[in-house]
Amino acid sequence: MLKEGVEMAQDDETGFCQTHAICLHAFSDLSHTLPTVFMYLLKECYVHGTRKATAKFRALQQQVMQALCNSPKPGPATFIMQSLFVFPVLEEPYSEGFSHLVISALRRFLKVQTMYGYEDLVEARLMAARLFLYSIDGIMIYEEGVLIKLLEVVDVKLKDIGQAMCSVEVTDDNFKAAKARVELYISRLIQSQSYMLAVSFLEHFSIQNCDESLLNRMIQENQFKAAEKWASFVGKPMLCLLIKKYVELKMLTNAYDIINKNDLKQEFPDVYDICKESSLRKLAEKGCWDVAEERTHNDTKFVEYLVYMAMEAGYNEKVDELCDRYSLKGFAATKGPESNVSRTHYLDLNELIMEGIIWVDDVDGLLSATSHIEECKVVGIDCEWKPNYEKGSKPNKVSIMQIASEKKVFILDLIKLSQDYPNVLDSFLTRVLHSSSVLKLGYNLQCDLKQLAHSYDEMQCFKHYEMLLDIQNVFKEPSGGLSGLAKKILGAGLNKTRRNSNWEQRPLTQNQMEYAALDAAVLVHIFHHVRDQHNTASINDDDGKVEWKSHIVSHMDNNIKKGKTRKKYKSKRVHNKEAKEPMDSN
Repeated sequence: MLKEGVEMAQDDETGFCQTHAICLHAFSDLSHTLPTVFMYLLKECYVHGTRKATAKFRALQQQVMQALCNSPKPGPATFIMQSLFVFPVLEEPYSEGFSHLVISALRRFLKVQTMYGYEDLVEARLMAARLFLYSIDGIMIYEEGVLIKLLEVVDVKLKDIGQAMCSVEVTDDNFKAAKARVELYISRLIQSQSYMLAVSFLEHFSIQNCDESLLNRMIQENQFKAAEKWASFVGKPMLCLLIKKYVELKMLTNAYDIINKNDLKQEFPDVYDICKESSLRKLAEKGCWDVAEERTHNDTKFVEYLVYMAMEAGYNEKVDELCDRYSLKGFAATKGPESNVSRTHYLDLNELIMEGIIWVDDVDGLLSATSHIEECKVVGIDCEWKPNYEKGSKPNKVSIMQIASEKKVFILDLIKLSQDYPNVLDSFLTRVLHSSSVLKLGYNLQCDLKQLAHSYDEMQCFKHYEMLLDIQNVFKEPSGGLSGLAKKILGAGLNKTRRNSNWEQRPLTQNQMEYAALDAAVLVHIFHHVRDQHNTASINDDDGKVEWKSHIVSHMDNNIKKGKTRKKYKSKRVHNKEAKEPMDSN
């Protein structure tokens, strides 16, 4: 009957062709299901599943957790322990994989159950202790990761190990014997250099081995995570010793992290200051002044250090800004000769636009911007977002979007507008970005468009574009980016010291506003400068002829799926009137 049900079952949303039959015949009522049958059903379900391994594992884990509510005998936890005694008869990789699966399911089950049988958990704890002993004695084969997970889920203690060893009430003698047995096992793990597992067992059984030689051994073997985990478990003296070891090895970043996490600034004030200053210096060298300022946490000592670095770099604008914000005295008089950076002539916004910068964060501003931009033939587009230097973390949302004509630059507060007026913002940007009569200029457009689509995937305006020209593709500037290109075409580059700002702060500083506006406005002026000088669609570059029109993208779909950007170009060369008009008109 079971076989017929399995064969007739069809795929469902879980990806298991047998899921329905298994639920019908077994999982819906575990009161008469033996662990051996349960094991067989799990294997069959997994083997015949149609999805990838990870998806099947998660679906089965959820199903087992739900099945544990269906009256397994003598109880859910004990039933899982009985199953674990059966699993080793399965060939690899099923034994280890299913062990992790059912233990994880039991953990989730115990978390959501408010009413649970005490006797079942006590019996399961004793069985888990026996399984642990069988495994470390080689009677059963379970890898250490399964064992530590098992001990944690049912909270097996040394007294449980002692009871499993003698099957009688725990006394001081068999408690000591249990501790000695566990310590011997942990010693074997240390000898095999399985330090992280050894530390996990030491923690679980609350065995505080304060031997400094173990710390030295882990450091010598470059097992720093295990060393930090163990020192945190042992306590403050061992943490302090580890910090000293890191300082000796000149691993200041590691030392700083431990000091920060464990609030040991008073114990290591000099080390903390050195590490903090080193961190701030690295950020400043990357031009991330705003991020560095944020990480001073308003500590005057570190703010002053940042001021000295700005002075050293000749970034007097940042010196004045910090001194004003934090009411610092005496720095203006000590400014040294400006460095080459500050003496370099950069483009000034006043040289490029006539009517100024307009901040847009409401409906009226969007309407005003729409009426102006729709009358333009060419606009420059750029966007900014707060840099993120945390490893493994997602990029921050695009904060602002700049749209520049020859006379004005509109800076859109995307974060506020998308929250307060999402439909109006979507409609406005659709009219601009989907327009075939307005040529949109950008530099490294692919990066900006991808970031916009990821940041605001619910908005339709960023899924489709008309009439784009990436100036980077036209000139293929070998170095210097947009600043280098501006210097080559317009005679002066861009000051990039404000590039890595905190673009999510409100209000933006005047310097941030000018930097953002300039990045968009310069695109329009580069385009018009070349067009006006040559009055043709191509100019002579150092590498030969530069074709503008051949790089205009008349249509592009920017669909985001599973974290990837897919682009489909319907037409690259443009021969219609609208495409030519921005080139040939004044």
